Amino acid sequence: MREFGTTIFAEMSALAVKTGAVNLGQGFPDTDGPKEMLDAAAEALASGRNQYPPGPGVPELRQAIAAHQRRWWGLDYHPDGEVLVTAGATEAIAASILALCEPGDEVVCFEPYYDSYAASIALAGAARRPVTLRPVDGRYRFDADALRAAFGPRTRMVLLNSPHNPTGKVFTRDELALIASLCVEHDVFAVTDEVYEHLVFSDADSPHLPLATLPGMRERTLRISSAGKTFSCTGWKVGWASGPPELVAAVLRVKQFLTFVNAAPLQPAVAVALRLPEAYFREYQADMEAKRDLLCDGLDDAGFSVFRPEGSYFVTADISGLGAGDGVAFCRSLPERCGVVAVPTQVFYDDPEAGRRIVRFAICKRPEVLADAAARLRRLRA
Repeated sequence: MREFGTTIFAEMSALAVKTGAVNLGQGFPDTDGPKEMLDAAAEALASGRNQYPPGPGVPELRQAIAAHQRRWWGLDYHPDGEVLVTAGATEAIAASILALCEPGDEVVCFEPYYDSYAASIALAGAARRPVTLRPVDGRYRFDADALRAAFGPRTRMVLLNSPHNPTGKVFTRDELALIASLCVEHDVFAVTDEVYEHLVFSDADSPHLPLATLPGMRERTLRISSAGKTFSCTGWKVGWASGPPELVAAVLRVKQFLTFVNAAPLQPAVAVALRLPEAYFREYQADMEAKRDLLCDGLDDAGFSVFRPEGSYFVTADISGLGAGDGVAFCRSLPERCGVVAVPTQVFYDDPEAGRRIVRFAICKRPEVLADAAARLRRLRA
């Protein structure tokens, strides 16, 4: 773990506090989730559900997770044995990698990547084999030959995030089909981080498509999601992993020595949220898309070259048009220059040059906060 220091999120959030800047660095909302969920949590707290829950998660949540995946994606998981509740998606990812990878194994992943991926791979003694996502005509793409070349005799796993943080890319059916075919050809596992599954925007090239739905993939895929993003409760840390019984059992074996169990009174509340009517999810997506458009227009007005995201909480932008060439230096100076915090994406690459001029902003804030940030960023043109 020597290569891993204080996260960029901690550094930028500290800058926001120090300067009073609008913090668009870290991806957490500034509003609470649905009232039905919050009321259910309060009821659970008051009714004594405050002790250790069952190791795999409370039955009503596991049942709700299974029903939710059947309802939205046509995936049939048995709540007993094929669904595991975790301390957020981050624990599910870490436990999956630790459970399935041995020292010297290789993990194919797409850079830039969420920072916990690299740390979890390092903890397992495995090695990263990154495939770089690059902006082409305003959308992030990867080279198919580079992906094929990343697979080898030591490949153990593909780690896929779609919709993708930090780029906002939604992987297309053709891209997923290629990934699936390589997993089958090389007989490797897939771990899919799908926490933004309900946040695909209307102008995306493709709708959200779980990799596990493709031929040959259900039996080799651990599908991960969480309540934090979909229900605006990132501090609850309630996530889950779904997959074939032998893979879920392996993850549980690791998870029991990480957090053991978590969030007893919050689990039944998440079960309520997962069963909300379709209107909630449609309104959530439309609200976040409007926020995306508001911030993207503001960034464009400020002189950034904006890569309009297809999904997720984030928008990335190139700083070259503002005369800047280094994202870290730019983000460290931004709070003092105009009172806004962003995150440099180069810290999410094995090849920092690929993202040196790209920075990330969070869209998951109230419209008035985004409008204020956009007004402040326009000072950069001066």
